[in-house]
Amino acid sequence: MLSDKSRNYICSQVADILRAERLKQNLSMTKMAERAGLSQQMISYVERELRNPSLDTLLRMTGALGINLADVIRQANKAK
Repeated sequence: MLSDKSRNYICSQVADILRAERLKQNLSMTKMAERAGLSQQMISYVERELRNPSLDTLLRMTGALGINLADVIRQANKAK
């Protein structure tokens, strides 16, 4: 089982990876939200770590970016 510190770090890394990928693709939060079927506010909350997204939200966000959620989590876990 992960410690709270490890879990929080991985969550933070996932948010950073999603934001970096969105910026790399030159997508606004609004455009990403449209693609993902989410509100722009939800994208902002996730990227700023103000909300812990559900699995569905993460799948929608990674789908909108054309990336694999499992790869994002692996990358976040390696960063620790």
